[in-house]
Amino acid sequence: MSRVLVVTSSPPFAEGGHLVIARSLVAALVAAGHDASLLVTPQNRFGRHASTYLATWLTDVGMTHDGHRIDQVISMRFPSYAVRHDAHVCWLNHRLREYYDLWPQFSAGLARRHVVKEQIRRRLIHAIDRHLLTRSVRRVLAQSRTIQFRLERFGGIAADVLYPPAPRRSYRCDDYGDFILAVSRLTPLKRLDLAIRALACPEARATRLVVVGEGRQEQSLRALASELGVAGRVEFAGAVNDTRLVDLLARCRAVCFPPYDEDYGFVTVEAFASAKAVVTCTDSGGPAELVRNGVNGFVCAATPESVADALGALAADAQLAVRLGSAGRDVASTMTWDQAVSRLLLV
Repeated sequence: MSRVLVVTSSPPFAEGGHLVIARSLVAALVAAGHDASLLVTPQNRFGRHASTYLATWLTDVGMTHDGHRIDQVISMRFPSYAVRHDAHVCWLNHRLREYYDLWPQFSAGLARRHVVKEQIRRRLIHAIDRHLLTRSVRRVLAQSRTIQFRLERFGGIAADVLYPPAPRRSYRCDDYGDFILAVSRLTPLKRLDLAIRALACPEARATRLVVVGEGRQEQSLRALASELGVAGRVEFAGAVNDTRLVDLLARCRAVCFPPYDEDYGFVTVEAFASAKAVVTCTDSGGPAELVRNGVNGFVCAATPESVADALGALAADAQLAVRLGSAGRDVASTMTWDQAVSRLLLV
């Protein structure tokens, strides 16, 4: 038995997918006979990231509260990988994306007087991250090829890929019902507007959409649905518990997940575990690595018309949904937490 500390970070009152993956990893380690616990480090707002890196660097992760040695640390995202331990593996979800792949969008929204200041901070974060991920970490694994590519592009950091399996829930397939399910935070990068705009296209005129999740874009998405005349076919279910989520996955026709350049998106494997096809986009990042067009879902151009074609095809043909969903379940069955644990453990 090893004592393993899983470390990730989170801003206050946020419940991201990385936390679900972190908790699932802890549960898998315990199921494999190890003593495992989760540590959530802070993630401050812009301008205060230096303090969170320093606080994480100074955090004592060598011993448990009752004086037992911690044998290994597994970290997941910035700045949690700043913790110091001799046996430290980083299973990277992402670095501070605004200073990496999202820099063009982020800097374009800054006032000119702030650009130079943020450029300095960006260079500093790049230097710190590269030091931590090459000098303070024994091994780096990426949670998708998208993340692997970013590591190589920004810093020349080599990493193997290890996809997280679906969280340990009682997934099942009850039916291929009359609605498409979307599960996501309601923020611009998740592009739920693509799914709503698709419903306004003639090809998807028979499609209903159930949206699970909360976020700052909810009111604008509701307004968009009303403006396009599809509000009667869009249900905003808000945040749901695990039981309700598994039930919706079990009964939907398919899942639509069209984000922009997503790190991983475990909704994809949750859908597959429920024998449901996934509709995503060519520029969606992690989901597009797992979805094979016409095999276990559809990989569309990031346009309402292309998404509508896929949703309409699934709505019109239940047997197509069954065939693609069955292929997705085959993919999910090959991704296990036992395999993930064996690759992440050093001790």
